[in-house]
Amino acid sequence: MKVRIPQQNAGGPANMQAMIKQAQKMQEDMAAKQAELEEREYEISAGGGVVGVKINGKKEILSVKIDPEVVDPDDVETLEDLIVAAVNEAVKTVENTAAEEMQKITGSLGLGGMGGLGGMF
Repeated sequence: MKVRIPQQNAGGPANMQAMIKQAQKMQEDMAAKQAELEEREYEISAGGGVVGVKINGKKEILSVKIDPEVVDPDDVETLEDLIVAAVNEAVKTVENTAAEEMQKITGSLGLGGMGGLGGMF
Protein backbone atom coordinates (compact mmCIF):
# COMPACT_ATOMS: atom_id res chain seq x y z
CA MET A 1 0.00 0.00 0.00
CA LYS A 2 1.38 3.35 -1.03
CA VAL A 3 0.80 6.42 1.08
CA ARG A 4 0.60 9.69 -0.71
CA ILE A 5 2.02 12.61 1.24
CA PRO A 6 0.63 15.98 0.21
CA GLN A 7 3.22 18.48 -0.86
CA GLN A 8 3.73 21.43 1.43
CA ASN A 9 4.25 23.93 -1.35
CA ALA A 10 1.91 22.68 -4.06
CA GLY A 11 2.30 25.83 -6.13
CA GLY A 12 6.06 25.66 -6.26
CA PRO A 13 8.54 28.46 -5.65
CA ALA A 14 6.76 30.88 -7.99
CA ASN A 15 3.56 30.62 -5.94
CA MET A 16 5.51 31.22 -2.72
CA GLN A 17 7.17 34.30 -4.21
CA ALA A 18 3.79 35.64 -5.28
CA MET A 19 2.46 35.13 -1.76
CA ILE A 20 5.47 36.91 -0.26
CA LYS A 21 5.02 39.82 -2.67
CA GLN A 22 1.33 40.00 -1.82
CA ALA A 23 2.14 40.04 1.92
CA GLN A 24 4.76 42.76 1.40
CA LYS A 25 2.27 44.84 -0.59
CA MET A 26 -0.35 44.42 2.13
CA GLN A 27 2.18 45.46 4.76
CA GLU A 28 3.06 48.58 2.73
CA ASP A 29 -0.63 49.38 2.24
CA MET A 30 -1.28 48.99 5.97
CA ALA A 31 1.64 51.27 6.88
CA ALA A 32 0.45 53.92 4.42
CA LYS A 33 -3.12 53.68 5.71
CA GLN A 34 -1.92 53.91 9.33
CA ALA A 35 0.02 57.09 8.53
CA GLU A 36 -3.05 58.51 6.78
CA LEU A 37 -5.31 57.62 9.71
CA GLU A 38 -2.97 59.26 12.20
CA GLU A 39 -3.23 62.54 10.28
CA ARG A 40 -7.02 62.61 10.31
CA GLU A 41 -8.93 64.83 12.71
CA TYR A 42 -12.39 64.14 14.10
CA GLU A 43 -14.84 66.46 15.80
CA ILE A 44 -17.21 64.73 18.20
CA SER A 45 -19.88 66.28 20.39
CA ALA A 46 -21.93 65.21 23.39
CA GLY A 47 -24.98 66.53 25.18
CA GLY A 48 -26.62 67.72 22.01
CA GLY A 49 -23.53 69.64 20.97
CA VAL A 50 -22.82 71.51 24.23
CA VAL A 51 -19.43 69.78 24.59
CA GLY A 52 -17.17 69.16 21.63
CA VAL A 53 -13.89 67.32 21.35
CA LYS A 54 -11.41 67.45 18.49
CA ILE A 55 -9.14 64.39 18.32
CA ASN A 56 -6.59 63.12 15.84
CA GLY A 57 -5.91 59.61 14.62
CA LYS A 58 -3.22 59.17 17.24
CA LYS A 59 -5.94 59.54 19.90
CA GLU A 60 -4.52 62.87 21.02
CA ILE A 61 -7.13 65.37 22.18
CA LEU A 62 -6.52 68.56 20.20
CA SER A 63 -9.19 70.74 21.77
CA VAL A 64 -12.29 70.78 23.93
CA LYS A 65 -15.13 73.26 23.37
CA ILE A 66 -17.76 73.90 26.00
CA ASP A 67 -20.92 75.92 25.45
CA PRO A 68 -21.04 78.54 28.24
CA GLU A 69 -24.72 77.74 28.72
CA VAL A 70 -23.83 74.34 30.17
CA VAL A 71 -21.36 75.74 32.72
CA ASP A 72 -23.15 75.69 36.07
CA PRO A 73 -20.93 76.14 39.14
CA ASP A 74 -23.54 74.27 41.18
CA ASP A 75 -23.50 71.26 38.83
CA VAL A 76 -19.91 70.60 37.81
CA GLU A 77 -20.61 66.86 37.79
CA THR A 78 -22.86 67.11 34.72
CA LEU A 79 -20.20 69.02 32.82
CA GLU A 80 -17.58 66.46 33.79
CA ASP A 81 -19.87 63.65 32.60
CA LEU A 82 -20.40 65.40 29.26
CA ILE A 83 -16.66 65.81 28.76
CA VAL A 84 -16.03 62.15 29.58
CA ALA A 85 -18.79 61.09 27.17
CA ALA A 86 -17.41 63.26 24.37
CA VAL A 87 -13.83 62.02 24.87
CA ASN A 88 -14.91 58.38 25.03
CA GLU A 89 -16.97 58.76 21.86
CA ALA A 90 -14.05 60.48 20.12
CA VAL A 91 -11.64 57.65 20.99
CA LYS A 92 -14.23 55.06 19.91
CA THR A 93 -14.68 56.86 16.58
CA VAL A 94 -10.92 56.83 15.91
CA GLU A 95 -10.64 53.13 16.80
CA ASN A 96 -13.67 52.11 14.72
CA THR A 97 -12.48 54.10 11.71
CA ALA A 98 -9.01 52.53 11.92
CA ALA A 99 -10.47 49.03 12.25
CA GLU A 100 -12.78 49.55 9.25
CA GLU A 101 -9.99 50.92 7.08
CA MET A 102 -7.61 48.08 7.97
CA GLN A 103 -10.39 45.55 7.34
CA LYS A 104 -10.58 46.86 3.78
CA ILE A 105 -6.91 45.93 3.33
CA THR A 106 -6.81 42.63 5.22
CA GLY A 107 -10.35 41.40 4.58
CA SER A 108 -9.54 39.70 1.30
CA LEU A 109 -7.09 37.41 3.09
CA GLY A 110 -9.55 36.36 5.73
CA LEU A 111 -7.46 37.89 8.49
CA GLY A 112 -10.39 39.78 9.95
CA GLY A 113 -9.63 43.09 11.59
CA MET A 114 -6.11 42.04 12.49
CA GLY A 115 -7.16 41.86 16.12
CA GLY A 116 -3.63 41.06 17.20
CA LEU A 117 -2.61 44.48 15.95
CA GLY A 118 -5.20 46.29 18.03
CA GLY A 119 -2.55 48.11 20.02
CA MET A 120 -1.37 49.82 16.84
CA PHE A 121 -4.59 51.74 16.48
